[in-house]
Amino acid sequence: MTARTTCRPTAKKSRIAAVGAIVVAGALILTGCGDQTKDEGGDAGKKKSAPLFDKLPKAIQDKGKIVVGSDIAYAPVEFTDDDGKTVGIDPDIAAAMSKELGVEFEFKNGKFADLIGGLAGKRYDIAMSAMTDTKDRQNGIDSDTGKKVGQGVDFVDYFTAGVSLYTNKGKTQGIKTWDDLCGKTIAVQQTTFSLDLAKDQAKKCKADGKAELKIEDFPTNPEAETRMRGGGADVVSADFPIAAYSVKHGGDGKYYEIVGDQVEAGPYGIAVAKGNDQLRDAIKLAMEKVLKSSEYDKIISKWGVEDGAIKEITINGGK
Repeated sequence: MTARTTCRPTAKKSRIAAVGAIVVAGALILTGCGDQTKDEGGDAGKKKSAPLFDKLPKAIQDKGKIVVGSDIAYAPVEFTDDDGKTVGIDPDIAAAMSKELGVEFEFKNGKFADLIGGLAGKRYDIAMSAMTDTKDRQNGIDSDTGKKVGQGVDFVDYFTAGVSLYTNKGKTQGIKTWDDLCGKTIAVQQTTFSLDLAKDQAKKCKADGKAELKIEDFPTNPEAETRMRGGGADVVSADFPIAAYSVKHGGDGKYYEIVGDQVEAGPYGIAVAKGNDQLRDAIKLAMEKVLKSSEYDKIISKWGVEDGAIKEITINGGK
């Protein structure tokens, strides 16, 4: 017996409202999005007929699923809709890969800061969470201390995004570039590239003898936005797709505005623990098939992120 689950994008859902929808952290959410059909009867023959099923590690074949660690609070990459379903760019891409691999992708909600550790601890098979591929993450280096903190991960790169600044609408305070942040307070999500950029800018403000840039970091981006909405911060930084989505949907477009251009464009990667080469390579093959088909273009067009499209799937292409 089969059952089809349909996921609908929420046209008027704000990032702040999304926080309440994800309170049940750790819930297991299947990627039953788009036209994907879940085989509840365990039709092993159908799964094995998938083009890339045999490329998967036997442990994945046996359990029939890939467990995905994800911070499901980062629209439009991954978030929950009004029905509590996981939707977004990553769930849609996972659903497309599922057709090639013949296994389900099961999203598990977790704090972004804990996702790489969750791979090392085998709580997740992969991480998909708007995660920028960087050399530090590849090598298990803490970007603050420069010290080795883990084995690191391999990335299968599938999208490109820069970083943006946005403010409360009508309250830009003259902010156009990162150099305009001296003397301001910025709110960002923990362990993100935006936080790294903010720390670098704070050092630059000090070195230039300018007013201090104060940084407040939060477990999720919606919390950073809530802080700014309440007047506790002047500006938020997030990846461009997230910033653009918040500007469009926050308060039906009345809450925020982007200031300046996006900077530091880099690849999003699907993270796989070091040493798990067979799964990494199977994911790469599946993404290559998705990219070459019409599904990739349909997905990024659906979410309005065509500027982040790539032409080739690479491994560890980040800097």
